[in-house]
Amino acid sequence: MKITWFGTASILLESEGEKLLFDPFVHLAGGSNPNSLEDFPADTDICITHGHVDHLFFLPDLLAEQDITVYGTKAVMDTLEGWVEETGSLVQAEPGCSWHIGNMKITMLKGQHTRFTARMVLRKLINPRLFRYFRNTLFLAWAHPKFPEKGETVAYQIDAEGKRILLLGSMALDKNTIYPTNVDLLILPFQGRENMAEAAMEIVDELKPRRILLDHFDDAFPPVSEDVDTRPFKRAIALKHPEIKVVKPRAGKPVAV
Repeated sequence: MKITWFGTASILLESEGEKLLFDPFVHLAGGSNPNSLEDFPADTDICITHGHVDHLFFLPDLLAEQDITVYGTKAVMDTLEGWVEETGSLVQAEPGCSWHIGNMKITMLKGQHTRFTARMVLRKLINPRLFRYFRNTLFLAWAHPKFPEKGETVAYQIDAEGKRILLLGSMALDKNTIYPTNVDLLILPFQGRENMAEAAMEIVDELKPRRILLDHFDDAFPPVSEDVDTRPFKRAIALKHPEIKVVKPRAGKPVAV
């Protein structure tokens, strides 16, 4: 089994000839890992963790050109139905639902989106990068209200080849959900919190994964996003959980699980 990260939260999982794509997104101008729709494999089913623009915006383009099935919550489906003509390939699911794609068993779990602090929002609003990436700023201001999350962020548990992967949609856990612990791999978004290392350690302490793959740490949609320094988290893991390996992937380079 192998995993390829394409930037942002875009993850491709491959197992015994089957492929599954999560949250495909193309970096905006100036992004640190520039990519295009052609980088995503054709005719590969897609799972969406939540409806924000950086997880969902390019789905209509992919659906228009490929024979794929898209899985997501009601909020995701409501948004997509306003943008695509053919909705037969859209599959609405809810936490607790499971399905198979080849040998892979996928289970949707309730997640939680990280909450942005007033300090963080203010820091973004007074950032001089707003003018440097003015076209991106206008696009994001237009797109953000059209792609709501509606409190429906989810996580996905993937079981294949005798291994278990837990992919989170944001750096937060739902307090009322029991998540699998000691998974072979935790895919952890590393963006959106003031103290990233501390927030990530809280999740690791609860889930105790055997291995961690970081995503969403890059500057994918400037000026709102930024390249996040992952070194403080790696140092904290090395001190408290030296048995856990943290992988910071390179865009487009497969990682074996």
